[in-house]
Amino acid sequence: MSTIDDDRDVQAYDPPAAEAQTPTEELPRFENPIVPDNTIGGRALIAVIAIMTFLASLTTGAVILVHAAAGDWQSEVAREVTIQVRVMPGRDIEADVQRAADIARKIPGVADARAYSRDESARLLEPWLGAGLKLDDLPVPRIVVVRLETQPAPDMAELRRRLAAEVPAASLDDHRNFVDRMRAMSNAALFGGLAIVALMLLATVLSVVFATRGAMVANRNVIEVLHFIGAKNGFIAGHFQRRFLRLGLQGGAIGGGSALLLFAIADFATRWLLGAAATQQFMALFGTFSIGVTGYIAVVVQVILIALVASYTSRTTVNRTLETIQ
Repeated sequence: MSTIDDDRDVQAYDPPAAEAQTPTEELPRFENPIVPDNTIGGRALIAVIAIMTFLASLTTGAVILVHAAAGDWQSEVAREVTIQVRVMPGRDIEADVQRAADIARKIPGVADARAYSRDESARLLEPWLGAGLKLDDLPVPRIVVVRLETQPAPDMAELRRRLAAEVPAASLDDHRNFVDRMRAMSNAALFGGLAIVALMLLATVLSVVFATRGAMVANRNVIEVLHFIGAKNGFIAGHFQRRFLRLGLQGGAIGGGSALLLFAIADFATRWLLGAAATQQFMALFGTFSIGVTGYIAVVVQVILIALVASYTSRTTVNRTLETIQ
């Protein structure tokens, strides 16, 4: 009898589900984010970041264009040297010009030497002296343009020595001073552009700092409750970091995309007007408005950099602010 009763008691016992299973802890869920998405401050920050990114992208594109144009000028000038033949008493300038051209052609590395005629030399002075002037009585020097090859490199010292020995009225100009000034101008534009971009990043950082502090003040009650229930600083800062990363990407995409669109329109306009003489002269001086693949990559990297700077700045600001209120 006792055995049957024991079996009956065992069969009748049905443990509750709560005792049969170990309860699983559920993480808290937030119906609303700690930092609201659609706020006036957030839209204003997107506008500020878009403007800063647009200006920084324009600066980056302008630096790339100036650097490319300066490089083209330097390479073009470096492939040419000029021989100036002055008028000297007792010497035949026509013979001196021809002799200087023949000497240049015999130097290894010289592709061609072309002597300007008297009329061509006079036309070179028209932008300064005007057209229609009679220059027969003036000692106008003659020019010999020497085209150089890249390989082998010509011996400029040998050319200068032979000209001094055989054509005393001739002088060689290798445009070294002009190339040095062009290189200095290109470097100055590069460093100036980098300084402007750095200032844009600094302005973006300050804007994000003020926007983050404003968001913390607006959500102070939520932050205090989270602190009260034991939320870590990193948890709170992570919400701000993700929020401002999205804001940075949105503003950067708007500003960078607008700058790229402007460069694309300018490039298309210059190519469309390529037949105009004024456009050809402008492009000869400043090149095209095409920033190339390098420019587009630089702008995209700049957009990502600005977004990361905004994200990191927001997280750092939140952590420092939370440390002061603990």
